[in-house]
Amino acid sequence: MCPLLPCLTLWNSNKMECQQKILFHTLKIFSHSIIRYNKNLFLLVLLLLPLSNRIFATQKPQITVKNQKESDSYSELQANKGKSYTTKEKQVLMLWWNVENLFDAYNDPLTEDDDFTPEGKLQWTAKKVTLKEMRIRHLLAAVAAHPDYRKYPDIVAFAEVENRRIFEETLAPIQSIRYKSIYYDSNDPRGIDVALAYNPKEIHPEASKAYSVPLVMHTRKIIVASFSASGHPFHVILNHWPSRSFDTKWSEPKRIAAAKVTRHILDSLRVSNPNADIIVMGDFNDEPGDLSLKETLGSTFDAKKVKENKNTLLYNCWNGYKGIGSYYYNKHWQQIDQMLLSAGMLDNKGLAVANNAFHCFSFSHLLDESGKKPWPTYEKRKYSGGYSDHLPLLLKARIVP
Repeated sequence: MCPLLPCLTLWNSNKMECQQKILFHTLKIFSHSIIRYNKNLFLLVLLLLPLSNRIFATQKPQITVKNQKESDSYSELQANKGKSYTTKEKQVLMLWWNVENLFDAYNDPLTEDDDFTPEGKLQWTAKKVTLKEMRIRHLLAAVAAHPDYRKYPDIVAFAEVENRRIFEETLAPIQSIRYKSIYYDSNDPRGIDVALAYNPKEIHPEASKAYSVPLVMHTRKIIVASFSASGHPFHVILNHWPSRSFDTKWSEPKRIAAAKVTRHILDSLRVSNPNADIIVMGDFNDEPGDLSLKETLGSTFDAKKVKENKNTLLYNCWNGYKGIGSYYYNKHWQQIDQMLLSAGMLDNKGLAVANNAFHCFSFSHLLDESGKKPWPTYEKRKYSGGYSDHLPLLLKARIVP
């Protein structure tokens, strides 16, 4: 039977629900059998068919057993230990994700984005952009469909976004939520930025600012944004620190320089309120035990010490996770994407976290054929059509009246 036949029958049907079911199962077959080997055909079909976000939103994601067990067993915050969430509590759900080069297909003469054009080395076309945006929305819909969340994130923070237009274009088709964006262009030579969106129905923006990192080579700006939820103020600090290119130790001073800027922002917020609710998140390109995190920023797995040293330490949410991270390199899971919490997030006032607050979110479609690492958009500069080379992080904070 021709694999296109189920798709062609859609044009002759007048029943939308029937169309959606057939289309979903067809795409599912394609994604497992064709996309890896016949990407052009798959992309062509995607562009021709009347896609609907509802198709993906109604599909319950299948969490990998390994990841789910590790999340349930090890991510127990010592602060507020024993507390859990109820469906009646108001919550703020936050997502961080390095989405791996969310670029448009246009050549920007002011940045080094030539590879991400139809004529460039990566042959980045409008069809590939469309699939990339669909993948991102699919991930967000999977979060909303998951029984632990049942909502879209209230805060969406991405790394590696080329510009505000592509960021807002990606989120705009989501029908159940109308995100507002906070966006600052960085001086990164490639033109990639950190992007932030929020749900205006749930949280209210108060202020935001972008800080540059004093380096010879420009890097991404560090963003701080202040919000309130049900009258409770909180702050998020977004980071995408310099990479480990060439050599980890050689590039380490660059990440320490970025950590000092983040630490300056933290100190400024905590001077005015030592109990401020602050969430520091990002792709730090360093792991929890590295100098930039442990020494400069004050990251620790000890919640008790954070409470005792509220002006100097941050609680690292990776505490207890074993054998998994957000990034896979040299056959090893790395925890370079992180979420860190101020003492104010551990005091059961305002915004607070419980023992199921943090997850490195994963389901089968986010992983490659081996099921052992993220399915990237590009692998060794060869197009593979996946979601990203990083997995997203989620933090669920409850609002204490």
